[in-house]
Formats: sequence, C-alpha cells, structure tokens
Amino acid sequence: MKLAFCLAILTALTGAAHSTGIPQAERRSGYSFMTPDTRAMQDEDTANPGMLWVLDGEALWKRKAGTADKACADCHNDARVSMKSVAAHYPAFEQALGRPVDLEQRINLCRTNHQRAAPLAYESRELLALTAYVAEQSRGMPIETDKDPELSPFIDKGQRLFTQRQGQLNLGCANCHDDNWDKKLAGSPITQGQPTGYPLYRLEWQSLGSLQRRLRACITGIRAQAYDYGSPELVELELYLMTRAHGLKIETPAVRP
Repeated sequence: MKLAFCLAILTALTGAAHSTGIPQAERRSGYSFMTPDTRAMQDEDTANPGMLWVLDGEALWKRKAGTADKACADCHNDARVSMKSVAAHYPAFEQALGRPVDLEQRINLCRTNHQRAAPLAYESRELLALTAYVAEQSRGMPIETDKDPELSPFIDKGQRLFTQRQGQLNLGCANCHDDNWDKKLAGSPITQGQPTGYPLYRLEWQSLGSLQRRLRACITGIRAQAYDYGSPELVELELYLMTRAHGLKIETPAVRP
C-alpha cells in the first residue's frame, strides 16, 4: 500500500512530462546510489553472496550434460579467457532466429544445440549460476552492446517500451529512471536503472536474480501485465537498457537492497 501510494504521488508529479534521457556524462551505475555497507558487500568477494552462484556456475561449466555428453568447457575451454568481455556485448543478434537473444537464452541455445540437453528454466539456480559465472568474466569491462547494426530496430523497440506509459498507474520506466533519478520512492533512492550488475543479489530477494525478474517486478509495480520470461519485449527492453548503459562497467554479481 505504501509503495502504491508513493507511485501514485510520482504519477502526479511527472504529469505529462516526457523523458529526454540522461546525458552520457551523467550516467551512473546503481552502485553509486547504495549505502557504504551495501557497496562493501559487493566489493569483497568473500562477503558478496552472489559469488556462491558464480562458484556453482564454475562447477556447471565443467560438468558434462545432455546426450552429447559435453561440458561448456569442452567447446569453450577456460572461461576466464573465452568468456572475457562476452557479457558486455549481450543481448546480441542471433542470425538463426533473426532477433536478439540475451545471455540466458544464448546459454540455453548452446545446451539444446550442442549438448543436446533440455533448456534450463528462467530463474533456476543452474541458469542463474551459469549466467553469473559467464558474466563475472567481464567484470570491470565497459558495456558495448550497440555495435551491431542489425540490432538497431530492436533497440528502437526497446526504447519505445522504456518510455511507454502503461498500467493502472500510467507510468513508464523513463518516468522514474530518466526523469526522477536521485530522488526517493518509499524511502529508497530512485536509481537510473542501469543494468550493470545482472544477475545480481538483492537483499530483498535473499537470492540472485536476473534483469528480467527485476523488469517484471517493476511492470507489476505499475499495475501492468508483466511479459513472460524470455519474451521478445523483455529482451528488447534489456537490449535498450544495455545500450543506454554504454561505457559503464560490468559489475556482476552486483549487490542491491
């Protein structure tokens, strides 16, 4: 009820305002909005709960699966070398599908096409662990998702979703994360919504979670119907957010409240 009330106030404040975006020089990771305690938890690997999933992912990387009896390492060898910078370029265009896929979908495509194994469920510990392990290899590297010209129409679709008002509260992502960042909502800072640390550990969830989980929670919060996991809409929104975060550094696994 408190959150709904605060969102209603935000709706009134934003009125008919249109997002103009955030200048490149002012773009900031959610890390910069966190308390010193939360930052310290993220910075120290032995205190960062997300590293438990990274360790699980390392074990899964080496484990054979499917009727092909192959492990990720059989094709890609040492992830510290082969997966370096990979997460900084996802979502990426998949020629066979004619559309972008996110990192979770790429992992599942590798499982079904090369390992001949069943795809892992969204938000399952296994998929989160493998995604976190792969993304952690890019930690500290700048996001560069927008290099492929084939992604351009999908970036545009994602931007439209980001600015589109929807739901009973008639809010779009941009009303919070472009127009009102660094203000407060229900006592918490409104960040810019930069996707630099996913999968990340949220203290509220007491678990690791994907960017799609966070997007679905926001959509539900404005009283709109959330898209299904893996839907083109969520991938396009992910793609736009990663493009919007161009140049910011990968932090996976980040820690947030």
